[in-house]
Amino acid sequence: MTTGMNLWDTGVWSFVITMTILFVSMIVANTLRNTIAPLKKLMIPSSVLGGFILLIVHTFCKHVLNTPLYENGILEILTYHGLGLGFAAMALRTVDKKSDKRSKTGAMDTGLAVVNGYLLQAVIGLVVTIILFYAIGSFVASGILLPLGYGQGPGQAYTWGHTFEYSYGFENGTSFGLAVASMGFVASSVGGVIALRNLRKKGIISGSTGKDAHDEMTLDKYAGENEIPLSESMDKFTIQVSLVFIAYIMAFLFMKGVNCLIEAGIFGGLGGTIQSMIWGFQFLFSTIFGMLVKMVLAKLRKSGVMKRDYANNFMLNRISGFMFDIMVIASIAAIDLNAFTTPSFIIPLSVICVLGAIGTYIYHRYICKRVFPYYEHEAFLSIYGMQTGTASTGAILLRELDPKFETQASDNLVYHQPWAILFGFPLFLLVGVCPQGVGKTIMCLCVFAALFVVLNVILLRKQIFKKKYAARAAKKGK
Repeated sequence: MTTGMNLWDTGVWSFVITMTILFVSMIVANTLRNTIAPLKKLMIPSSVLGGFILLIVHTFCKHVLNTPLYENGILEILTYHGLGLGFAAMALRTVDKKSDKRSKTGAMDTGLAVVNGYLLQAVIGLVVTIILFYAIGSFVASGILLPLGYGQGPGQAYTWGHTFEYSYGFENGTSFGLAVASMGFVASSVGGVIALRNLRKKGIISGSTGKDAHDEMTLDKYAGENEIPLSESMDKFTIQVSLVFIAYIMAFLFMKGVNCLIEAGIFGGLGGTIQSMIWGFQFLFSTIFGMLVKMVLAKLRKSGVMKRDYANNFMLNRISGFMFDIMVIASIAAIDLNAFTTPSFIIPLSVICVLGAIGTYIYHRYICKRVFPYYEHEAFLSIYGMQTGTASTGAILLRELDPKFETQASDNLVYHQPWAILFGFPLFLLVGVCPQGVGKTIMCLCVFAALFVVLNVILLRKQIFKKKYAARAAKKGK
């Protein structure tokens, strides 16, 4: 006699039921967004609105009907893996780079602006939570979750909030990180609407905010030249999903290998910090291995081993969009509202979110006017949206001013990533050090503040060394 699960057991269906709940919530949210004018004008993504709706319904069912809609554990896993899989799909794409001769350093400068945004948010967050640690006993390093939630999005906010909770004793740390990321989407919508209204008053743009996008669909949007057919022995979409998962599992195997070295004691006392960093920034490794898979495919194609191109940009964009939608709605729905009754939770959360939104808005308005003079408004909308939400949020705001993505700002959203990783590495490295004690938190704050100054000098180099650059330009003109 064999033993096992019955097909009618809840465990067999729990994942499918949870996914269906998420999909229904997004469809309901999308319907409300398209029917209620104020919601459309706020430009809140359907996944964000669906997450808040689901959170309210789940809380009601859990506390009033004593029947929760879903298990938070499943949503947390979806949040974590949605980030890595989405970045792997993005890394596999081939993007044709536009060349704006007036701004050859656009990608690097965008990377610097983004990292400086992280650093500013880290400084704001840590100053607030260090003060509140002495005032009301809140978790001293919780402020570092501001750049992770606002700048990096729900996946990172969940990962590090969870790490702080279970490794460093930050009570309700997971919900804190997810709440910061959720407030980031609100900040993105509110700040974006304010910026667009100002542009409309100045006559720079016309029309209504949040208008529906109309895609001009041509064959080259669906498939490039010499790609494999849509359906043969293996469906074309199945191949795209396979490539994404291969890149992601390669990242996992690499991280697992490093983890084995850590557990063997190779890194000594730094092992714990490195372990948190490795698993906390899994999206970086999925991006790297996604690019590696793309390079291998290109080499095989060039050598003649492969006769056709296997990766398809259109489908990879759809996969990354799907993963990010799932990540966002799952992250918001996984928040535990019980934590909001605790002063040491709600006070630092409220203060860092408000100050973080204001500081990010003011800083990027200042920077974009000086660093991206030829497309300052497009640069601001895209960077501010990305620094408070995700890359897709930045694209939503950018589309209001640049509907066909013709300016370099759209390319900068993609090509800034290697520069952001390079300049942001010290910040990423110190995230795992921050919660190790009050002294180390203060040390990290000082390092972040110093880096903010140094990287701003590099970013504003043309303004600071104006005479030198003007002389060089005049010499080239001759």
